[in-house]
Amino acid sequence: MSKKHWNDQFSEAYYIYGEDPNAFIKENSNRIPSHSSIGCFAEGEGRNAVYLAGLGHEVTVYDQAEEGLNKARQLADKNKVTIETKAIDLVQEKVAQNQYDAAILVFGHVPKNGQETFFTNIFNSVKPGGYILFEVYSEDQFQYKTGGPPTIENLYDPASILNWIKEYKCLHFYYGEAVRNEGSKHTGLCHVIQGIVQK
Repeated sequence: MSKKHWNDQFSEAYYIYGEDPNAFIKENSNRIPSHSSIGCFAEGEGRNAVYLAGLGHEVTVYDQAEEGLNKARQLADKNKVTIETKAIDLVQEKVAQNQYDAAILVFGHVPKNGQETFFTNIFNSVKPGGYILFEVYSEDQFQYKTGGPPTIENLYDPASILNWIKEYKCLHFYYGEAVRNEGSKHTGLCHVIQGIVQK
């Protein structure tokens, strides 16, 4: 989905995905060592980044939509934490390699032809031994109609993700149902792919 699409979505006065962190990230944030440097990718309005900054981590937020980054900074101010924000197209532009202790990705959806590049960019940003946590909608989510892209083209195939991460240590991988109530855009039972990977 385009930069314009996301800027339009995030221009709403309220937080369309809510202000609370994603449940998977919250449940597994203890995997990330204390005082880590974390990259939050396709992070939108910043709910996960602000949560992680509140735990004492040094957090950088990446998203292509300036409207989302503006709201992320506002949410950080509201919660009295500091984050850094960077506007970037994570398919077209490369992030510096081996700079973070951990990275997270929550529901960042790009077209099929850019998905491997997108994941590679995120994984490359993490130092050897660091952690990557992600939760995305699977292709099966198309049938649930409870959030996410309206086309399979922007959803993920679990076999593809397993292939992209095969050179790393996979600590957790889940493909199945979950309940996500996050703002007005994620509403109820859905179908996700989760991973916790050590580089």
